[in-house]
Amino acid sequence: MKNAAPSNNSIITSLFESLQDPERAQTLLSQQVGEHFAWHGPKPFKPCFSSNEWCSTFWLPFIDAFLGLSRETHMLFGGISEGKADKSPDGQSWVGATGYYHGVFSKSWLGFEPTHQVIKLRWGEFFRMEEGKIIEMYTLFDIIDFLQQINKNPLPPSHGVDFVYPSPAGINGVLLDASDPAKTAESMRLIRAFLFEGLNNFDKEDLTSMGVADFFHDNVNWYGPGGIGACLSLREFQDYHQQHWLTAFPDRKVQDLDSLFAEGDFVGSSGWAGVTSQHTGQYLSAEATGNRINFNGMDFWLRRGDKFVENWVFVDMIDLFDQFGIDLLQQAREL
Repeated sequence: MKNAAPSNNSIITSLFESLQDPERAQTLLSQQVGEHFAWHGPKPFKPCFSSNEWCSTFWLPFIDAFLGLSRETHMLFGGISEGKADKSPDGQSWVGATGYYHGVFSKSWLGFEPTHQVIKLRWGEFFRMEEGKIIEMYTLFDIIDFLQQINKNPLPPSHGVDFVYPSPAGINGVLLDASDPAKTAESMRLIRAFLFEGLNNFDKEDLTSMGVADFFHDNVNWYGPGGIGACLSLREFQDYHQQHWLTAFPDRKVQDLDSLFAEGDFVGSSGWAGVTSQHTGQYLSAEATGNRINFNGMDFWLRRGDKFVENWVFVDMIDLFDQFGIDLLQQAREL
């Protein structure tokens, strides 16, 4: 299958430039989606199965709440997915993108009263494309980061550094021209080895059993979601995130992913229940529940040579804690 990434990437770029006109958003989106469109978003939003439903229940209330909203795109790239753990054919065409929304929080959103301050809301999106139309769309907002900005954070202080989510260092992450197929192939080879052969080899005792150092540069910048924070070296990644994560979820396993694709030196992945585990240890403010947990998440990686040097990570923390029986949004509203 030919990689249609450049044309698909341009479609997504132009679409979101136009969707910020609330009078025309529904009409414009309806022209870009396929007959059987589906949208999956962050908790507490429910899936939508038409462009009208998405606009009325998610998009229009969002852009109405943030005065002067603008969209800053740090990365946008696409490719053909190879997300099956057993290497079976996937062949679906995807585009991934991430960046910030900027706007003044001027009207109520998610049950929180406006603070009239400028908000930088971190977003990630993945689009499955067929013949130039959007068939599926996945969105995550970093809602904990939003709550931190309005002083309504329901979680304990992050182990990592808060509010560090930059664009790729020294390179343009918005890819609108064709990329080198050899670079794309090498990026895919490395990410599959990392996810399905490295991370899934944890022996439940020693972090080095996964061989992360074979895939991450010593000075890797790992940009985790609100509640976890950024880790600015491999050592920080292991101490500030990985150790806590694997104490809580020692049997976690990467499953078949909704998408896993590369373009040049960039790789993107999305998975609703792409990782599963039993919650057997304390995680942040949550004691072990013994519950079987599915993680909704997104990743963007940048490769240089034979290592990944940057990794932007989204985890739906509201959904994660909901599976623990904890309503983080309600706790935040009570602060």
